[in-house]
Amino acid sequence: MYYCVTGKLIYTEPQFAVVSCGGVGYKCYTTLTTQNMLPAIGQEVTLYTHLNVREDVLDLYGFYTPEECRAFRQLTGVSGVGPKSAIAILSDMTPDQLALCIAVGDAKTLSRAPGIGPKAAQRLILELRDKMADQQFTQSPVGQAAAQAAENNSSIGEAVGALCALGYSQTEAVRALAGAPKDIPTGELVKYGLKRMGSGKK
Repeated sequence: MYYCVTGKLIYTEPQFAVVSCGGVGYKCYTTLTTQNMLPAIGQEVTLYTHLNVREDVLDLYGFYTPEECRAFRQLTGVSGVGPKSAIAILSDMTPDQLALCIAVGDAKTLSRAPGIGPKAAQRLILELRDKMADQQFTQSPVGQAAAQAAENNSSIGEAVGALCALGYSQTEAVRALAGAPKDIPTGELVKYGLKRMGSGKK
């Protein structure tokens, strides 16, 4: 119903922001990511929106980027995942990071979000893997790795897991594997990642 709302930012709280447009103040529930991107009070802002209808209540959710809004819709389209859980997930990771977790089957990272247990995380992976494989990713290192993982989730995912087992964070592993050659074995991917992180000479 609403694609976006553009107007003056007049009020914020940790869970929502209010945008004044045409004499109406729109209360938009937001992620922490969007909250951190908001301008100062009184400045103009555009939030990409999703209207959630439940019984006799209409809740409007607003996001700083269309990619985050799309990810929210994909998450809430999964059985058992409501808006609060989707907001929690997207407050913990970017859409590209979410896509990477889905592509490589990283249920552990997904289950860190409040309200998302191991079973829900596995369901997200099962239902969203094919859908997210078709989407466009950003040019960030995480976005590039997500795109590669979508094409060949087995080897990339195993390489990320191997690097994490060596003590690197998922973010470090993802950045190290961004731009890796396609169709190479997991072992070669791990060597590539270690070399990128300056550990190959150890």
